[in-house]
Amino acid sequence: MGESDLVRIGRDPTAFEAFYRRHFEAVTRFVARRVDDPHTVADLTAESFLAAIGSVRTYRADRGSEVAWLFGVARHVVQAENRRAARERRAAHRSAGRRQLDDDDMARMEERIDAESSARRVYATLAGLPEGERALIELMSVDGLSVTEAAAALGIRPVTARVRLHRARKALSIPIAPPTASVAVAQPIEVR
Repeated sequence: MGESDLVRIGRDPTAFEAFYRRHFEAVTRFVARRVDDPHTVADLTAESFLAAIGSVRTYRADRGSEVAWLFGVARHVVQAENRRAARERRAAHRSAGRRQLDDDDMARMEERIDAESSARRVYATLAGLPEGERALIELMSVDGLSVTEAAAALGIRPVTARVRLHRARKALSIPIAPPTASVAVAQPIEVR
């Protein structure tokens, strides 16, 4: 889907459905690597696609792929949810009314969450890095984006991304590698 075709997702249900089907699994995996509750994974995945409709005009094909842009949108959705949840915890108020998942949906979400548990361990390892460096490492190592695509997802220049990558490598003193298809992160991590 080209840049002008992508703009159609906000007004053409057929274009949106094709976009949604093409990227649903990738966005769900992206969210499941960051969230361990099946209801929240389902909700944030849906919110990511709604946010994509609202911000589709920000997509620039010359800055990266659709999926890299969509990961940037999903990242903002997940961060907004984390901020909301933190406010909720501080107020000691739990929100009710989560959408009910049937047994099959729940089983699929739990499988996705289990499959992404090793990636969540990587996030714990990266917790000591500044947010910008950590986000760059996540997008490259866990989500498999190139430096340029990760820079686009973060809304920074590629040269800025390379500087952050250098700082992160130096701080971690460990190699960081892109994920395999199923994100088995039990082995050392290496960034290129």
